[in-house]
Amino acid sequence: MTGAEKGRFITFEGGEGVGKSTQLTRLAEHLRGCGIETVTTREPGGTPKAETLRQILLSGRAAPLGTLAEAALFAAARIDHVDRLIAPALSRGAWVLCDRFADSTRAYQGARGGVERQVLSLLEKAAVGELKPDLTVILDLAPEEGLARAAVRREAAGLRVDRFEAEDDGFHEGLRRAFLDIAADEPERCCVVNAALPADEVARAIRQLVDARFLEAQAHAAQ
Repeated sequence: MTGAEKGRFITFEGGEGVGKSTQLTRLAEHLRGCGIETVTTREPGGTPKAETLRQILLSGRAAPLGTLAEAALFAAARIDHVDRLIAPALSRGAWVLCDRFADSTRAYQGARGGVERQVLSLLEKAAVGELKPDLTVILDLAPEEGLARAAVRREAAGLRVDRFEAEDDGFHEGLRRAFLDIAADEPERCCVVNAALPADEVARAIRQLVDARFLEAQAHAAQ
């Protein structure tokens, strides 16, 4: 890959405990092994200012302000994240792997939080402009299993339940439907992967997906 070529932007989405960070790390290792500069990041977060907003959002301190205010804070964090980390990395030819992006706002604050789609679209446009992921991997898992995994991870790290993990079962069932609806609406961008499979199998499926969509096509184009 030459420095003049724009990098690829891949996002990982899904409910709580589906294994996004694990699979993102596994894919990053694979890409780096292929000689590709790979940047890993997360939302909310990724830059110092956005990480400060992450603490506010996940602690629940913004919850009393309502879901629209939360959506606005996510957008503010995303603006800084895109401007300072994602866009510059893509411009220099790096691939960016992001744990959550705009689809999470659509699902959490939109489908489950009740913020109107038109309002979210305006916030998203302000935050990301024309930037869209080249591929979104949606990890699908029954909410009860995801929450159980999240609890194990949280207890091992000595963390508290965050703002969204603490929601009721209906909220998490709705999230799963929301992400599957997003995948159905944008099948060219989104691919659903069964996160109930062993982690190695999930990683293999994602690796094969990325290789077939980008690396093999790139190799053919270079011939």
